[in-house]
Amino acid sequence: MSSDSHILGLLPARLKQARQKQGLSLDAVAKLSGVSRSMVSQIERGESSPTIATLWNLTKALQVDFAGLLDDSEPVDKIAVIRNSDVPSFDNMGQGCLIRILSPPEEAGGHEVYDIRLEPGGALTSQPHARGATEQLTVLDGTVKVTSGTAVTTLSEGDTAQYAADLPHAIQSPDGPARVFLIVKNA
Repeated sequence: MSSDSHILGLLPARLKQARQKQGLSLDAVAKLSGVSRSMVSQIERGESSPTIATLWNLTKALQVDFAGLLDDSEPVDKIAVIRNSDVPSFDNMGQGCLIRILSPPEEAGGHEVYDIRLEPGGALTSQPHARGATEQLTVLDGTVKVTSGTAVTTLSEGDTAQYAADLPHAIQSPDGPARVFLIVKNA
């Protein structure tokens, strides 16, 4: 059996397994997906090959990953580690500010994680990111002032704020040293 036909051979069982995992009947999947009950049943029995559009509708209704549904590889036990000594750090990105990048390089532009240490009076001022981008900041130590557009708030240790990052924004440590954990989510 060729690789393509082997993968397509897995499709009926994977769809049925996903439906059963969600506890859905054939009728429920038909209503959620817009695909007829008889077609869903034929696909699950391997009697019909769905079009890409039909498969897309089914995966959305079943809340499963389109690519993962056809993936023939076995899950691998794996823990990706970035050692402290390997974490990229920048101290010239702001004023009195050390930025450590905690997210893997392949996440750049998507979901980024930073450890930021601010000296007294330190600041990180940023230009707008991509439209729809947000930042979530948690203060680990100290007090920081967060500005997003014209909105301004002060956060203390343990406080978390989420704000728009698709307009000018800044993190400042007006009174003393501070450390924050920052997650940037690009739309």
